[in-house]
Amino acid sequence: MPNQFPMDVTEIRQDKPPLTILLCSPRGFCAGVDRAIQIVELALKAYGAPVYVRHEIVHNRFVVESLKAKGAVFVEELDEIPATDAPVIFSAHGVPKSVPAEAEFRNMFYIDATCPLVSKVHKEAQRHHARGHHILLIGHKGHPEVIGTMGQLPEGAVTLLETAKDARAYMPQGPAQLAYVTQTTLSVDDTAEMVEILKDRFPTIAGPHKEDICYATTNRQEAVKAVAPQADAMVVVGAPNSSNSQRLVEVALRAGCPDAALVQRGEDIDWARFGDIRTLGLTAGASAPEVLVEEIIGTFAERYDVTVETVSTADEDVVFNLPRVLREAAA
Repeated sequence: MPNQFPMDVTEIRQDKPPLTILLCSPRGFCAGVDRAIQIVELALKAYGAPVYVRHEIVHNRFVVESLKAKGAVFVEELDEIPATDAPVIFSAHGVPKSVPAEAEFRNMFYIDATCPLVSKVHKEAQRHHARGHHILLIGHKGHPEVIGTMGQLPEGAVTLLETAKDARAYMPQGPAQLAYVTQTTLSVDDTAEMVEILKDRFPTIAGPHKEDICYATTNRQEAVKAVAPQADAMVVVGAPNSSNSQRLVEVALRAGCPDAALVQRGEDIDWARFGDIRTLGLTAGASAPEVLVEEIIGTFAERYDVTVETVSTADEDVVFNLPRVLREAAA
């Protein structure tokens, strides 16, 4: 069979050092992110542009810019939106109760794209509060999901704990029973450590019926743990403000990978860090689309003779229903 490549291309490939890319599976979009993006796209199709979105629908610049190009307008607060009949969509991270209350006061047509697993945490916190419990929320200060969860209850009803040190130092302010909930995108191991500290200190503390860290966060971290010890370096495709993506970098380093970097696009790769590697672990945070993973592989293929091997640790088939208003509009 004749050579399928021109001679000069074949010679260039022979000059490239070999690189095995260990591709983590599962990776990338989770069901909650996929649902949120679908909500914006279906709203644009059903009602036309503009569609307003409060906060980034998911934490990924590529996704946000793609939706902007289709007619989505992103704002941080509702007061940035003029009087309109256009849909207003709340992001996948969830919002405080004050946000839909304001939207109703202004007669806005709003659609809530909060991930159902985040809504589950909201309901747990409300249920514990109704039983007289003080809520301890394990999470990261300032993250939209944490702001949304704390905003489900009156001020002072929730105490945020960010670290194991916080869990050891927390002192109850009164005789109230305690309960804990967690952000859905945390490190599984760090959270387990904090929960154990709280249970040791407060044996009667109430917790969720099922752990709050979502299936996708857990699965992606487990895949990274399987790949990290085999890799010279790890690339996590994701945004700096993506909590679950940041945790994947931390998990890779703790699992034995010598170097791990969070990268948004192929052009962001720091070649000074990756010059001499022979094996690369590659994954993507739950808000990073697969097209960016393919872009990263292509960028490495420009410098290396790349072989891709998939390392799978779980199968995912979770799908969340779309809001009824969009199902009816689509029908």
